[in-house]
Amino acid sequence: MERLTIEDFKNYRFLSGIRHSPDGKNACFVVHLMNLEENRYDSTLYILNVESGKTRKLTSSNKETQFKWLDDENIVFTAMRDEKDKEKSEALEEITELYKINIHGGEADKYLSFKKELGTYEFLFDGSVIATVTFDSNSHELLGLEGEDRSKELKRRKEEKDYEVLEEIPYWSNGSGFTSRKRSRLALFNSDGSFKNYITGEFTDVESLRINKSKDKAVIIATTFKDKMELANDVLIYSDGKLSSPPLIAMNYGYAGFLDDEHLVLTGSNMLTYGLNENKQIFTSRIDGSDFRNLSPEMDLSLYNSVGTDSRYGSSQEKTTDRGFLYFLTTEGTDCKLRRIDAGGNLDEVISITGTVDGFSVCEGNIIYIGMQENSLQEIYSSGSQEPLTSFNTGILKDRTVSIPERLVLKSSGSTDIEGFVIRPAMFEEGKKYPCILSIHGGPKTVFGNVFHHEMQVLSNLGYFVVYCNPRGSDGKGNEFSDIRGKYGTIDYEDIISFLDKAIETYAEIDSDRIGVTGGSYGGFMTNWIIGHSDRFKAAVSERSISNWISMYSTTDIGYYFASDQIGETPWTDSEKLWWHSPLKYADKVRTPTLFLHSDEDYRCWLVEGLQMYTALKDNSVPARFCMFKGENHELSRSGKPLHRIRRLKEMTEWFGRYL
Repeated sequence: MERLTIEDFKNYRFLSGIRHSPDGKNACFVVHLMNLEENRYDSTLYILNVESGKTRKLTSSNKETQFKWLDDENIVFTAMRDEKDKEKSEALEEITELYKINIHGGEADKYLSFKKELGTYEFLFDGSVIATVTFDSNSHELLGLEGEDRSKELKRRKEEKDYEVLEEIPYWSNGSGFTSRKRSRLALFNSDGSFKNYITGEFTDVESLRINKSKDKAVIIATTFKDKMELANDVLIYSDGKLSSPPLIAMNYGYAGFLDDEHLVLTGSNMLTYGLNENKQIFTSRIDGSDFRNLSPEMDLSLYNSVGTDSRYGSSQEKTTDRGFLYFLTTEGTDCKLRRIDAGGNLDEVISITGTVDGFSVCEGNIIYIGMQENSLQEIYSSGSQEPLTSFNTGILKDRTVSIPERLVLKSSGSTDIEGFVIRPAMFEEGKKYPCILSIHGGPKTVFGNVFHHEMQVLSNLGYFVVYCNPRGSDGKGNEFSDIRGKYGTIDYEDIISFLDKAIETYAEIDSDRIGVTGGSYGGFMTNWIIGHSDRFKAAVSERSISNWISMYSTTDIGYYFASDQIGETPWTDSEKLWWHSPLKYADKVRTPTLFLHSDEDYRCWLVEGLQMYTALKDNSVPARFCMFKGENHELSRSGKPLHRIRRLKEMTEWFGRYL
């Protein structure tokens, strides 16, 4: 057996996007693999024969990430394979190319060309295409411009790339860059790809698009705003060339689909009781908005997979409808399950595993899903078996030392215990003392689960205990447990430290004099908080952190509503409360050598948050190092460029190695 190393995750296969063919006989999915030489991910389409379980590679250009079934035997996907198309794109022309390929073989051929940048799209019954497109109200429309007028506009766009004008909030978005006056607008295209008309206005931002089984209606979730985006959004229906707004209860909707051709199914929350993090309920209504009903008034579950790991890549379906049911993922405890609910509110558990359902597809009741079974990498499974249909990752870890997370429970004096895990050093020997890393998840409304986590296995193989838990504020245990508004750094801090003490008490081999702490996002906030309130940690690695709630409020893409919701005040209503909950307030008390890891395009926890804390430590003569990753955002540890992810782990492990 060889020790698992940082570079080993270049061999992992990440699976995403699985979807049945219309007849249910086959499924298509994407396989991603790190390409270190070109510092990117190679992404390829594969076909799974549902009956036999056999898979085969469909494409070979290594750049196919989005696809759609055109019929039972043909798939379309977006690509930029023609050199002339690439040149147009580089010249800032708006262009999208769809290629078609038969699943039984042959080359992909160009199928449709659009003179707009498409996001989500669907084929309607008459062959026309309804799609979201990028739209900037500060730019002139290229459609209809020809010759010198078109050249002038392209030249103007090139010149304007050196400027950003902000006229609204939010003005940027993590992973998308500057967004002021930019929208995802709904448009209709003819069957030959030519533009027909816009469906929504220039200030309406479309968040989701789905069509019914008859392909003659679409339901969208959208937000219309100028100057300031509010959190309540709208559900709109497109039918017979017209857009209507059914009179539904105002709330923040997360999903809208068709339960059948005449009924909608929606998820939403009014955020009145538990704020932004309130678990959404499931509703149904007729398409005209009548007979609006809550199907899940007693359900208190998050309707998505919030179990964190750095061993996924790509997006997958988390909700869909089939035969009168809404199928959805839900985080419960430390696992992610698949459930379904019908129009009568009858709730069933469909897939329950130790681990996570990462994405799924349903066709006439038959389910296939991408899963991470207990401490293993992703494979594809069917609902009828615990054994995987695929073997993309089964041999990768076979010759590596992998430690099994051991569940540990901290009994609570309240109503809910604190659950977590301890990973022993890979070469563990009883009676020998080992250093320990306390790891804290982001969110805070996410959860650590019993799934494979590359970073933690690397630390284990370097000789560390790794301790991690789900304190109050985490997901998986309902609204009351996850609600820490106005309490950041208090009850959550107590839970984390008490869990660490429980681990030290339980595992005699943990050296309590050699403990480090790390975390990202909320975990970065808590790392900053901990080192300002305790000297017991000999080293810290703070990633994409929050240090100052006052600056967080006014600089990040979610700041103006997230900070005020989570802390309970604004800089004008009670700046002292925001400051009291800010780790920067206590930075002069820090004695822990700290490494800060941050991305320069992280607009969720902006660069200034890490820099403020770093400057404070340096000014107070505390050993500190700041490593900035250019061109990366908040998702560096999960989907950053491969070489940057390797450098991140090297920075972390070398820092802990130096001080522990």
